[in-house]
Amino acid sequence: MRNTNKAPSQFTKVYKRESKSPFDDHCTMLWLASATCSAENNLDLGYERYIYVHKDNAGKVVGISISKQLLAEHPEFESRYLDDITMYAFLLLYVEEIAAFCEFFKEEFTDMFLIPPGDYFAISEQYWFEKISNA
Repeated sequence: MRNTNKAPSQFTKVYKRESKSPFDDHCTMLWLASATCSAENNLDLGYERYIYVHKDNAGKVVGISISKQLLAEHPEFESRYLDDITMYAFLLLYVEEIAAFCEFFKEEFTDMFLIPPGDYFAISEQYWFEKISNA
C-alpha cells in the first residue's frame, strides 16, 4: 500500500478555486521549470521558464500555458495559452528539456501515465510531429 501522507506534489495541482486560464480546466501538470537540487537534496523550482499542461476534470489535456519568458523567446507564438496544433508545435521545441525535467518526478509520472517519462516523450515526439505534419 502506498503512503498517502506525502507532501503536496510540485508536479500536479488540482485547483482549489477557479482557474485563471482560458481553458475549462481542473488541474495542471508542470512539465518544465528551472530545477536545482539544494544541499539538503531538495528540489527547488524556479518559474521564469515554465510549461504547464492543463487538464479537464476527466483528465483530458485541454492546452498548455507557457511563461512570459518562453513566449518572448518564440515570438512566432501569439499567446501564453496554446492548444491544438500550436500546442504540439511548442511542445516539440522543448521535448528534450521536458523529458529531462519530468525525470525529477519519475515515480509520480509513471503512476499517472504507466510509462516512464523518457519512453513517454520519445513516443510523444513522433506522434506530435505526425499531428503537425497532417494538419
